[in-house]
Amino acid sequence: MRINGKRRLSLIQVGHEDRLVRRMYVLGIETSCDETAASVVGPSGVLSDVVYTQEIHAEYGGVVPELAGRAHADKIVSTVTTALHRAGVDRPDAVAATSGPGLIGAVLVGLCFGKAAAAGWGVPFIGVNHLEGHLLSALLEPNRPVFPFLSLVVSGGHTSLYLAEDVGFYTVLGETVDDAAGEAFDKVARMLELGYPGGPVVDRLARDGNPGAVDLPRPRPKVKPPKTPSGHRGTRPLDMSFSGLKTAVRSHISGPSRATDADLCASFQQAVVDVLVDRVQRAARQTGVRHVTMAGGVAANSQLRAALSALDMEVCLPPKSRCTDNAAMIAHAGRLRLLRGERHGLDQGARAQWTPGDS
Repeated sequence: MRINGKRRLSLIQVGHEDRLVRRMYVLGIETSCDETAASVVGPSGVLSDVVYTQEIHAEYGGVVPELAGRAHADKIVSTVTTALHRAGVDRPDAVAATSGPGLIGAVLVGLCFGKAAAAGWGVPFIGVNHLEGHLLSALLEPNRPVFPFLSLVVSGGHTSLYLAEDVGFYTVLGETVDDAAGEAFDKVARMLELGYPGGPVVDRLARDGNPGAVDLPRPRPKVKPPKTPSGHRGTRPLDMSFSGLKTAVRSHISGPSRATDADLCASFQQAVVDVLVDRVQRAARQTGVRHVTMAGGVAANSQLRAALSALDMEVCLPPKSRCTDNAAMIAHAGRLRLLRGERHGLDQGARAQWTPGDS
């Protein structure tokens, strides 16, 4: 690779592969939804982390997949170029790109660009699971957790609680059976005509509200065994549900004595936080694991961060900029996979659905 014009030997060109792999600089690319992101991660950590957020979706009240794909195509070259320039890297030793899950058209932009760049540079390529990137993002932090740890990944598209035992070895302990928590935030914000994205606005209004003003449910799905031959996975004790909570908010809004927006936001947010924290606590008791991390857009919520930080556990919360979609987590996850000797061919495809740990 080249750093500031000075050539360094790559693992492909010389022996002592393990030592050289550990020195490698990886370009990460993330385009799974509405952020175009690129980052360079090396032995010392994150050298650059560039994120372009698409604001065009606000007027539609949600992400429009076709517009997202077009915006990624417009910004991918400049975003990657800026990330390499800020890192002082002319050519990375490997390229990692999100290959799912996500909006398939959006994923394809970054994935195809990443594979083309790797082929042009003659360096290894690896496709990264977007959720695994979130799962492992806390390992970039100074107070990083040690395996095994619990990881709560909570965003607009996903809400899952994992047991991470090593890189690539994850168990889903619980997940939402309907709406993701971030999706519920956005839908409640839409009901209140607060705009999109709704999470930050609800969080801000909730600070001036009374979380006990409106009696809202904390739904707990009924445990059901898997069904065959239908293939329904059943419902686990640590699964979550947010659809009923969203419906309860709608019913209150249309009722005779509506609370203020601040009180309703505070009450709704408290209910979501209660559900998420409850599942983390129960998972800790079930597994005996004391280290916990959190990532995803909802992980930037101030009340949720405070509630998890108050637990009698070893809690590692990445900064808010690393909770939302970014490419540093993709470069880092890809680098960890490369350290294990993994590579992907240029036929690696995009996947709309992909559980972390699955090949």
